[in-house]
Amino acid sequence: MTPPRARSWGRKGSTPVVRVRGRGSGRVSMAGLTCYKPGKRSRMFYSVREYRGRKGEPKGIGWRDLCELLVRAHIQLGGPIVLVWDNLRMHLVEAMRQFIADHADWLTVFQLPSYSPDLNPQEGIWSLVKRDIGNLAAADLGQITRAVKRRLKQIQYRPDLVDGCLVGTGLITDG
Repeated sequence: MTPPRARSWGRKGSTPVVRVRGRGSGRVSMAGLTCYKPGKRSRMFYSVREYRGRKGEPKGIGWRDLCELLVRAHIQLGGPIVLVWDNLRMHLVEAMRQFIADHADWLTVFQLPSYSPDLNPQEGIWSLVKRDIGNLAAADLGQITRAVKRRLKQIQYRPDLVDGCLVGTGLITDG
């Protein structure tokens, strides 16, 4: 995994350099839902998957993982879900469309325009996560995964951060 780049402080005249191994060790994939209901605290649900390059291992989050995430959110929220999501290829596959049609009694889906990250509150969440791990010099993929999960858990328990991401999109105004 190519390490993320971020700024840091160093002594005047000497640039701080962090050495990392050049070989790819896999990747960490994330999927998440940012939930809002007037009068209630904002919620966030997420799923994280490691890919280590092993034979037969899924390379990232698949449509089944998204379905499980939606079902988990539905159970925990205890009500219908109106889902607004981007045009990620995984959101548009036939199996996902079939899942949506099969669960139309509690799941309504609206697609965002083709390229509109400014309308997607989850992009703000990913930005917060990436900012936190920007200067992490991880020794292995597990350390990156732990850092990502730790940051997502911290955001989950801070509804003000989730509200900030929702208000930043302009989709809600009472955050």
